[in-house]
Amino acid sequence: MSGLLNEGEIEARLKRLPWELEGDEIVREWRFEDFTEAIAFVNRVADVAEEANHHPDILVHGWNKVRLSLANRSGRGLTDVDFTMAERFDALQ
Repeated sequence: MSGLLNEGEIEARLKRLPWELEGDEIVREWRFEDFTEAIAFVNRVADVAEEANHHPDILVHGWNKVRLSLANRSGRGLTDVDFTMAERFDALQ
């Protein structure tokens, strides 16, 4: 796995993505037309995450919102892989 990114590297990467930093994680929320679309998105996320063996925390709330959180599970902080996965998830919407 890639090494942990420093604060400057994280800040630079976040400028290019619609994700936000919360503690040691990056997070993003999507809003869909209905519950079915939200779950279809979750299923696409699951397929990509499983293929890459890098899994986000997934929260489905309300009836049409999905929140993803990404962080390095092996240690505290963020890696290049977290940002690569964020980009891949962004492409699924």
